[in-house]
Amino acid sequence: MGIRVAVAGASGYAGGELLRLIAGHPEFDLVAATAHSQAGQPLVAVHPHLVGLDLVLGRTEPAALADADLVFLALPHGESGALAAALPDSVRVVDLGADHRLRDAAAWGDYYGGPHAGAWTYGLPELPGQRAAIAGSTRVANTGCYAATITLALAPLIAAGAVDPHDVVVVAASGTSGAGRAAKAHLLASEVMGDLSPYKVGAHQHVPEIKQATGAASLSLTPVLAPMPRGILATVTARPAAAGPDPRTVLTDAYADAAFVHVLPEGAWPHTAATAGSNSCHLQAGVDRDSGRVIVVGALDNLGKGAAGQAVQCANLMLGLPETAGLSVWGTAP
Repeated sequence: MGIRVAVAGASGYAGGELLRLIAGHPEFDLVAATAHSQAGQPLVAVHPHLVGLDLVLGRTEPAALADADLVFLALPHGESGALAAALPDSVRVVDLGADHRLRDAAAWGDYYGGPHAGAWTYGLPELPGQRAAIAGSTRVANTGCYAATITLALAPLIAAGAVDPHDVVVVAASGTSGAGRAAKAHLLASEVMGDLSPYKVGAHQHVPEIKQATGAASLSLTPVLAPMPRGILATVTARPAAAGPDPRTVLTDAYADAAFVHVLPEGAWPHTAATAGSNSCHLQAGVDRDSGRVIVVGALDNLGKGAAGQAVQCANLMLGLPETAGLSVWGTAP
C-alpha cells in the first residue's frame, strides 16, 4: 500500500487531471474521489479517458476523505475552507481553489466575496524559499493558473530590480477549460470557435494573488478566452529599471535548477501546444525596440502547471518525495 490520497471535486476538469496524474504516480494510491451532482456515478462515466479506474464517485463530505494521508481539494472558489477545517490535522491538504491563497482578507472580500478562510503556505515551489516552506507544511494553497504563468515570468525580474513594479501590463489568453466544466452558453463550441474575447477586463480575481506573489505594486491584466481546450499564453510587459540587469539573464539564473521552468533558447518563443500535458512552463524575454519595455512571454498548461500538476508537485514536497515524481517535463504533440 502506497500513500493514500483522495480528491474532492473529482468530476471537474482539474479533478480529472488530478486523477490521471495520481493513477500514474509511483507512490500514490487513490482511495477516494468525491463530487457533488455527479456523486454515485462510476468514475469512467464522468471521465471516459480514465477507463480502468474502478471507482464510484462519493459525496463530498469530511468522512469520505478523512482516512487519506493527503487530500486534494478541486472545488469551486469559496467551498474549500469549511471542508478543510473539518478534516483532521493529521491529513495533509492541497487546495486548488482560491480560498487560502490571499493573506489580505480585504482583497479576498473585494475579488471573491464571503468570509476569508485564512492564508496557507503558497504553493509555487519555484519562488525563493517556497520549496522548504511547502515541504514543512501540512496545508498548501495551490496557485491560480494565470497567477502561475505571470508570477514565473515576473517575480524574478522584480526581485532583481530589473523592472519597475509600479508599471506592469499583462495580456493573457487561456483555454476554455479554465472556466470549469459547468455548461455555459458563452463556452459552447459554436460561440468559442473562431473567436477571441476578453473577459473580466481590469477586474480579474488573480490580480491580488499575482501582486502578492511577485511584489508588483500595480498590475493591469486583460484575460482573453481562446478557442482551445487547455493552455495559457501570457505576455508580460514592464518598464525597465534604470541600469537594471538583463531580463533574460535574470530568468535564466533564477530557474537554472528548476525542473519544470525552462527559459527557451534565444529567438524561440513559447507557445501553448508545446506545454500541453506537461508540468512545464516555457519562458522567453526580450526588450521592445520601440518602447524599451521589457517583454516576457510565458506558456503553460492551465490544467497541468496551472492546476493539477502543480498540486502534485507540492504534494511530492510535502510528503518528502522527489519533486518530479509522477510528472512529465515534456508535452504531447501534435
